[in-house]
Amino acid sequence: LCTGAMVTTGLAQTADPRMTSEERAHVIQLLKDSQEEFLASTEKLTDEQWNFKSPPIDGRERWSIAQVAEHIMLSEAAIFGRVEAALAAPVNPNWETKTGKKTAFLERILPDRSTKATAPEAITPKSNLTRAEIMSRYKELRAKTLKFAETTDAALKEHTQDNPFPAIGTLNGYQWLIYVPLHNIRHNLQLNEVKTYEGY
Repeated sequence: LCTGAMVTTGLAQTADPRMTSEERAHVIQLLKDSQEEFLASTEKLTDEQWNFKSPPIDGRERWSIAQVAEHIMLSEAAIFGRVEAALAAPVNPNWETKTGKKTAFLERILPDRSTKATAPEAITPKSNLTRAEIMSRYKELRAKTLKFAETTDAALKEHTQDNPFPAIGTLNGYQWLIYVPLHNIRHNLQLNEVKTYEGY
């Protein structure tokens, strides 16, 4: 009886590493909404608007909408790659301690553009893709991410990968998945900021 109670207690203390139905619905909605906003903000632009680039401000480069869109597309692949890398890694026995409160943290900080960050080199726009290539690749990558969110039954939360930004640190697979649309939302705000610049 004592052994059974201990097992029961142990199980009660261990969170389910799979997405809940509410978490799945939430990430799917974020993926759909961020894509809809991105496409609505870009697809009807003229080529001049797409390529408009404002002068630097306070010594900091200001990207064109083309560059922001390329960054969003490149990031889609890179961030979803972290989901895949997390799942390929062994289970992190400390996943609850390391990542327990990070989801709400990400939902708070990622859409907040008052804090700036420098993109890693791999996802910095190179301006060597056509508009059609960027948009087509974005839609292809988002479809892959969305299908994964809709169908996976993987124990996402017990697999982790470190974020390159120390302030964020270790994230679990679910947090890397929700990072995709949250990052998209952040840069949807940026590309709409471009439309407010003088000369646009």
